Amino acid sequence: MDQIAAMRAFVRVVEAGNFTRAADLLDMPKPTVTKLIQQLEAHLRTKLLNRTTRRVGVTPDGAAYYERAVTLLSDLEELDGSMMRSQASPAGRLRVDTSTSLALHVLIPALPDFHARYPDIQLDLGVSDRPADLVAENIDCAIRGGDVLDPGLIARRVGEIELVLCATPGYIQRHGMPEHPRDLESGHQTIAYFSPRTGRRMSFDVVRGKEVYELDPPYVLAVNDSTAYLAACLTGLGIAQSIYSLIEPHLEGGRLVRVLPEWHSEPIVLHVVYSPNRHLSSRLRVFVDWVAELFATSNMLRRRPAR
Repeated sequence: MDQIAAMRAFVRVVEAGNFTRAADLLDMPKPTVTKLIQQLEAHLRTKLLNRTTRRVGVTPDGAAYYERAVTLLSDLEELDGSMMRSQASPAGRLRVDTSTSLALHVLIPALPDFHARYPDIQLDLGVSDRPADLVAENIDCAIRGGDVLDPGLIARRVGEIELVLCATPGYIQRHGMPEHPRDLESGHQTIAYFSPRTGRRMSFDVVRGKEVYELDPPYVLAVNDSTAYLAACLTGLGIAQSIYSLIEPHLEGGRLVRVLPEWHSEPIVLHVVYSPNRHLSSRLRVFVDWVAELFATSNMLRRRPAR
């Protein structure tokens, strides 16, 4: 038995929750994964997994073995990397998940710099507004906005953004300019954004001094992708609340106008998050540091709308 291969298979089955998904992540046939787990259980003389038709659960012995196996495999991977290359030149595959707007406007334009610094790192960039399951999907880290709700994740704050209200000149010509946030709740159309995970629509939160409003106005369209959200706003369908730096070129070009410009949103904090079960490898460490440096200088995050 190849015990290291069996341990890797076991860890993937636990994280994925089933043999089929684990086999896909390991890029090996499902029967091979099953055989490796059986051999490992026979070698350890204990049952590690409880198998049902729908899902695989971990036994108490399996849970204890999983924690030690994750640490051992991470240490082994780090040891191999240190023997092959110096820490100044980390290498290997790194899986990152981020939102569409951050990918298009911050990360991807800066990737030539990252590749020039770390040419031996292969980056798998998942781009979607759908929150990913880091453990089940075998993702090294994700860049997320808002509160980190999972207490099991480690989060590093890397920046913040603010949202502003906007619409096309044509929409304002047809419906008039709102004078107060409450005006959005009657006589106006809005474009809503809903969570890809929960389906819940995000409210329009606006602040001016000590005045705070959390609005849920009528909408004509709701989308779950930030790029589609901006595209819908540009059609003139209604008022949207978008990241200022994303709409700034459209404001300068006259395609959009600010709505209630003296109002703004509370800052949305951005984090790089990763699982504590995933050893902070040299390639993950340098990527997190690079993202923090990038976001500290990004116009998308530094620019603030005029109050």
